[in-house]
Amino acid sequence: MNRVLLPFPAQRALAEALAPRLGARVGRLDWRRFPDGESLVAVDEALETADVAIVASLHRPDEVALALRFAAETAREFGACSVGLIAPYLAYMRQDARFHPGEAVSAPIFAGFLEQNFDWLATVDPHLHRYAALSDLYRIPARRVVAAPAVAEWIHAHVPEPLLIGPDSESAQWVADIARRAGAPYQVLHKVRRGDREVEVSLPDAGAAQGRTPVLVDDIVSSGRTAIETLGHLRRLGLPPAVCIAIHAVFAGDAHAQLLAAGAARVVSTDTIPHPSNAITVAPLLAQACAELFGDESARPR
Repeated sequence: MNRVLLPFPAQRALAEALAPRLGARVGRLDWRRFPDGESLVAVDEALETADVAIVASLHRPDEVALALRFAAETAREFGACSVGLIAPYLAYMRQDARFHPGEAVSAPIFAGFLEQNFDWLATVDPHLHRYAALSDLYRIPARRVVAAPAVAEWIHAHVPEPLLIGPDSESAQWVADIARRAGAPYQVLHKVRRGDREVEVSLPDAGAAQGRTPVLVDDIVSSGRTAIETLGHLRRLGLPPAVCIAIHAVFAGDAHAQLLAAGAARVVSTDTIPHPSNAITVAPLLAQACAELFGDESARPR
């Protein structure tokens, strides 16, 4: 067994956590950008007969996409038998339909882009909306890792008398799963979005929330507007400051600072995207999925 993880610089800590669980070594992947925006990528040359996985979180996909392709192709040039992609955060899942005339449906296009260079894919809680499963979108072996066990374990250990709150009706199923694992009740917000940065929310049963610590759980926190509005709503109900948990800490602009300024007791995220708020690791869950894919003959180059 010859397994090598090649992490982009920001994912090196995650790769080092994954490596012993996968019986892999962590190799070198350097990436820098010239002043004109072009990428220079260099990888470990000792890849002959190796099964390789590149570790890269795709929260800024337009910056990293070509570098990702360069790394995969160069790994093959140096003799890699297969090249997989461990993308803790998977981008371009939002635009899975044409909402306005002339728009590109980017989800399947981006999937095709990745399929050209990778033999398999593992990711954490992708934003599946109109696709029931990753296999509906990707033709290579793809595994969806669910962060719920890790999130529930953290809540159980760190939050007294929690009440989980999901951001909208789409979140009900996975918030219910986390709540069940944490042994806690949950509610889902009634939400009306009036624009990219204007949201109105309300808690269905404010009475049931009394005496509990609100825990706002969302898969992706970008602008943070829903959470900020919710924090204000909970404060007006007389509830204690809420804990905010993000699976993917996108935190566009100063969203993280705004959440704290809005009264969050704590803002916590998983390590799918490196951020100071990272407190929940997905490495054990990712390793389970990747171990299956590393040994899967169907994930060999086509």
